[in-house]
Amino acid sequence: MKHHYADYKTIISPKNGMNLYRGCTHGCIYCDSRSACYQMKHNFEDIEVKRNAVEIFESQIRRKRQPCIITTGAMSDPYIALEEELKITRDCLEVLEKRNSFGVAILTKSARIMRDIDLLYSINTKTKAVVQMTLTTFDEDLCRIIEPNVSTTAERFEVLKIMKKAEISTVVWLTPILPFINDSEENLRGLLDYCISAGVRGIVNFGFGTTMREGSRDYFYSKLDEKFPGIKQRYIEKFGGAYECNSPNHARLSAIYRDICQKHGILYRYGDVFKDIYRFERKNGQLSLF
Repeated sequence: MKHHYADYKTIISPKNGMNLYRGCTHGCIYCDSRSACYQMKHNFEDIEVKRNAVEIFESQIRRKRQPCIITTGAMSDPYIALEEELKITRDCLEVLEKRNSFGVAILTKSARIMRDIDLLYSINTKTKAVVQMTLTTFDEDLCRIIEPNVSTTAERFEVLKIMKKAEISTVVWLTPILPFINDSEENLRGLLDYCISAGVRGIVNFGFGTTMREGSRDYFYSKLDEKFPGIKQRYIEKFGGAYECNSPNHARLSAIYRDICQKHGILYRYGDVFKDIYRFERKNGQLSLF
């Protein structure tokens, strides 16, 4: 798989985020990481790998004075296809598993995370592991169009169920919801049924719509022309060059989302969900907040 190496001095950000790759091969038509503001100077599908990432990560972990939750997946999915070959994500999880003083919260769209359930389970017996899955599209055929090179929604649902059975906390990212494409009540109810059945702890949702910036908008529009003829013009007429593109169904979908989550005891305010994810725990009964 096409990739190249680059030198970096750090792997962990000041906010304890870990990104091991730059770029992605999932092919999601809405991907914000393609935006020009991130100043990626290489082809998005030519994955940039951070040289000596595991060694740098371990060195940074050793110097940390306080335990915390290490997060990954914000900018690049840690379980892209290249991970099967390089195993950098797994190696970093092994570092955390041996340290006993750090938890992990992983965001992915890939069932490849199942390869590392042994490490996630072990980390979770000592501190805390959280598996976060993005779900956008209940219809499997539509999912393969919007997110073509990644595990389908049904496959991700199966991962959530297995993680729950292993007593690993799970969170769903219900975003983005694309106006005129998957912003229907049927789609929302189907995804929420998955969340209820999988027993997720919380759902991250920033509203029913999507965002677009220079770079990501160009790619998105090109895919609309290819996969959804006529929809691009509706976006142009409705949103122009706006960053926030809320669904015309936003109010109705928001009410359904709130009511169902409240009924089933699912955390649904994103501030509450993030607070829960970042809360560090030791399994000896002590609790620390960071």
